[in-house]
Amino acid sequence: MNEFVVLLLAAASGVLLGAIFFGGLWWTVRNSVVSQRPGLWFFCSLLLRMGIVLAGFYFVGREHWQQLLACLLGFVLARLVVTRLTGLALEQRRCAAPETLHAP
Repeated sequence: MNEFVVLLLAAASGVLLGAIFFGGLWWTVRNSVVSQRPGLWFFCSLLLRMGIVLAGFYFVGREHWQQLLACLLGFVLARLVVTRLTGLALEQRRCAAPETLHAP
């Protein structure tokens, strides 16, 4: 039973890391559109997000490959969830302001 709890915690850590990574990517894309220096936004965001995720994977999976695999599955699950949520938010925004979709 103890191994199951450890794998469940590793998967939850993967979900958290995925939410940070993909949520941060979504935030970066939204902010870089209106920025004077979008390349700097993407570069700094990539370094920060990759640093957090790589350190998280290292600490979660350093003892057993099963924990690393559970963390990776949680990361992929978070990708699916964040992609779905941001797609729904984008769709709601399009429906709320249809007049902005065409040129004046």
